[in-house]
Amino acid sequence: TSITNTLGTLSPNQYIRDDQTLVSAGGTFQLGFFSPGKLTGRYLGIWYTISNEIVVWVANRETPLDDSSGVLKVTDQGVLVLLNSSNGIVWSSNSSRTVDNPVSQLLDSGNLVVKDANETNPDNFLWQSFDYPCDTFLPEMKLGWDFVTGLDRYVSCWKSTEDPARGEFSLWMSPHGLPQLFVMKGTKIQTRSGSWNGVQLTGSMRRSTPSEFEFFLNKDEVYYEYRLLNRSIPSRYVLTPSGIAQWFTWIENTHSWEPFFSTQQDECEIYAFCGAYSSCDTSDAPVCACLKGFIPKSTEHWNSQNWSDGCIRNTPLACSYKDEFFKYTSFKLPDTSSSWFDKSMSLNECKRLCLENCSCTAYANLDIRDGGSGCLLWFGNLIDIRALPSDSQDLYIRLASSELGSF
Repeated sequence: TSITNTLGTLSPNQYIRDDQTLVSAGGTFQLGFFSPGKLTGRYLGIWYTISNEIVVWVANRETPLDDSSGVLKVTDQGVLVLLNSSNGIVWSSNSSRTVDNPVSQLLDSGNLVVKDANETNPDNFLWQSFDYPCDTFLPEMKLGWDFVTGLDRYVSCWKSTEDPARGEFSLWMSPHGLPQLFVMKGTKIQTRSGSWNGVQLTGSMRRSTPSEFEFFLNKDEVYYEYRLLNRSIPSRYVLTPSGIAQWFTWIENTHSWEPFFSTQQDECEIYAFCGAYSSCDTSDAPVCACLKGFIPKSTEHWNSQNWSDGCIRNTPLACSYKDEFFKYTSFKLPDTSSSWFDKSMSLNECKRLCLENCSCTAYANLDIRDGGSGCLLWFGNLIDIRALPSDSQDLYIRLASSELGSF
């Protein structure tokens, strides 16, 4: 049976042709075939019903169909297959399990799932498109790692505004140290949003957003997720082909998507722009300044406004309890790739632990809620620091005690 379906489900005896769509139960999203811009190739995608030009997910982004003969089916084994005119498989979902009564369903969240017809627990879905994002991070989508299966959920931009193929940039969570979000260009870090401090990402200017972010971390998984505070106002987070992460909100009055904010709006957002032990502040001239107790590694480079060498200690550490800490109150916390953390430790215990280890260079509370809790330690160079408005958190940077007397 061929269907244009308003219940959002597809069973093994049904299929969707090029001129048909699958509509989610609440009508928010549609699944169907489209050609972006001037391209003639056909893609299977999911878009908003209110604005069908906004495609949030593409199945065959690397393998467009040559014509409009494409058909989408779900097999008796619970695998979605996109077939061309000669019944060749252009794209398919994957699963290591099967169920007795498989169906594919487009949920009102924009998630395309394969599951048993009676299953409602997402943990038991055979497959879901939310595990394989394209350029859009949607509410209720997990961005991050499943350590049990090795699944790495990350957002990757389109090659261009008219080509859904994977582009150069990705929004990726690094699981190293305290997990944090990066915008990557290939394998090179472009910008760093920072780690989670219980309230927000440490690199974000505090903004009121139409959503509530949550961070989950345990031995099995680590991920970010967000939920809309008002479900009637759609919002989406998109990584553009030029590597800019933008937040869009739907404005009903104008029937348009308005950009709420964007990343990389200034040079301080460029990863490690000022090098090690240096802070970046666009309201200062020059924008880069060595931290207290540190001097430029190369005065010549520094004076010619090449700051990437960063700064080095003016006085070596004593590597004992004689060292002190200088407290900074308005910083984006440094890169946490080489960090260690403990959720239950007090700030005093955190300080003591740092002093006991000569390679520990700084410490902070892991969580800033309710007066602060937990311990975050840095080892090695402190990189990618920027000045932020005064509502960011405290950072204690280790110095030789003789340095503290000089300021």
